[in-house]
Parts: sequence; C-alpha cells; structure tokens
Amino acid sequence: MSDSLFSRVIVPVASKDDARATTRALASHVDSVAGTVVAVHVIEKAGGAPDKASVEQRERDTEEMFDIVRAQLEEYDVDLETEILYGTDVAETIVEAAHEMDASSIVFTPRGGSRWIRLLAGDVALSLISESDLPVVVLPDEPEVEDG
Repeated sequence: MSDSLFSRVIVPVASKDDARATTRALASHVDSVAGTVVAVHVIEKAGGAPDKASVEQRERDTEEMFDIVRAQLEEYDVDLETEILYGTDVAETIVEAAHEMDASSIVFTPRGGSRWIRLLAGDVALSLISESDLPVVVLPDEPEVEDG
C-alpha cells in the first residue's frame, strides 16, 4: 500500500472497548501511517427524540475514549489528533468529517454484535464500506494480550 493511503487516517471509535480494540489493531500497522491519526467519535443526535444521556456526559465519555487511544499510541511515532463529531447518521458524519479534514483514508476495526442487532440498529461498518468515496481500511481485531 502506498504511503498516501496512510498520510492522514481517520479512526472512528464508538466506545471505550472499541477504542482499546481499534487502537490495539492499529498499533500493529502504525508503521504504515506516514502522517497523522485523527481519532473521532460521533455523538449521535436523536433527530428530535430525547437523547439517552446529556451531551455533556457523552462528551466526557468521549474524552475518556480519546485518553485510551492516546495511552495506547504514546509509544509510537505518530501525530495524534482527536475530534468530537455530532450527527444523526454516524457513517455519513464520519465520511463528511473525513473530507473536511482532508483524510487519506478511514481506518477501523468492526465491532461485534449479532446480525439482529445490526439489522435493527443499522450497521455503521457496512455503511462506511459501501457509502464512502474515500478508501476504507478494515483492520482485523487483535487479541488482547494479558500482562504477566
């Protein structure tokens, strides 16, 4: 793969566990990143319905996700930026932000979940892959290594 594909990568994270898993997978390939990693999280707006939690609480949770990403990438020679995004369609918000940030690609590790949950809630991973006009790199999940 060329360096240009990894010159400015957008790395969406959806939860603390996802931040750990995605960053763990990215760490195996971080030598391919020639420039900047931008970790993003979308705070999904309910589109008129009441939100599940306050925006302030979800922003605090997002900063905790970004702290995990920072901690796991601190030993690598990579520039890291973080960005909180807001939108009603997670995949669309990520792609739009990637364009605004002049991203070279979107890099993520798909989260698990049953087919029923994906059917009912929508599948952000599938939407990113099928609807993005930017390159999308799907990294395999790396198993967590126990210390000791």
